[in-house]
Amino acid sequence: MKTDGPKVQGFFDVATSTVTYLVWDPGAKRAAVIDPVLDYDAVEGTLSTRSSDAVLAEAARLGLAIERVLETHAHADHLSGARRIKDRTGARIGAGSRMTEVQRAFAPAFGAAPDPSAFDDLFEDGASFALGGLQVKVLHTPGHTPACVTYLIGDAAFVGDTVFMPDFGSARCDFPGGDARTLYRSIRRILSHPPGTRLFVGHDYPAAAGRSKPAWETTVAEQRASNAHVSYGVAEEEFLALRVQRDAQLKPPALLFPALQVNIRAGLAPEPGPDGRVTFAPPLRVSA
Repeated sequence: MKTDGPKVQGFFDVATSTVTYLVWDPGAKRAAVIDPVLDYDAVEGTLSTRSSDAVLAEAARLGLAIERVLETHAHADHLSGARRIKDRTGARIGAGSRMTEVQRAFAPAFGAAPDPSAFDDLFEDGASFALGGLQVKVLHTPGHTPACVTYLIGDAAFVGDTVFMPDFGSARCDFPGGDARTLYRSIRRILSHPPGTRLFVGHDYPAAAGRSKPAWETTVAEQRASNAHVSYGVAEEEFLALRVQRDAQLKPPALLFPALQVNIRAGLAPEPGPDGRVTFAPPLRVSA
């Protein structure tokens, strides 16, 4: 694979099947953390910073200065550790500008008002910024959610939940504002990059893919040739039918409500009550 881009280290969280990335310019030692995890055990009722602290420890070991925390979207299946990284390093938290749409859709359900200022940066499509001597380009790649973005850094693209490893395929599109046709076109945008472009996915589900170990790095060439849902032999209408059928069979993510409550606020959990406990407020549907 090509190496004209950043150094990348992935951290796989078994509990949520999430991959967090530590990404850095090896010359300048400037780094970003992409999609960090805050550990939440709903059964035990505990929050922990263990996963984010492991990334911080590795950055310290490598002598890296973390300047950015980058979210690919408002995750529905894990809580974001972005605030922990920011509190420890002073890094700026960034996401796509359409995060405001997700805030408007969900904040009222938690008795809150949309707050774009929770993020230091909300990037428009095509925005760019420096990470040491590297340039980070932001590509809006909606479909899974309206706010999904891909971060292109040299020959490496961090695609979040837009596309997964070739043997697993693609992400669901049944969340509010999601759309399978839009996802197909976003994936095609990603796959329009040079064949050797490294793609780093946001999740991996090895058991469902028939593998014993997780994987998270692939290439544009591999995706074009063999993605189970959206290789270059799959037409848009064929993908649309497949994705809609699969999504109709899926249950909501187990951490949907606590995750969104935290993630639309850039990783900020609700304030503890008088007893010191943090309480999440899931909306309830009452059936007749």
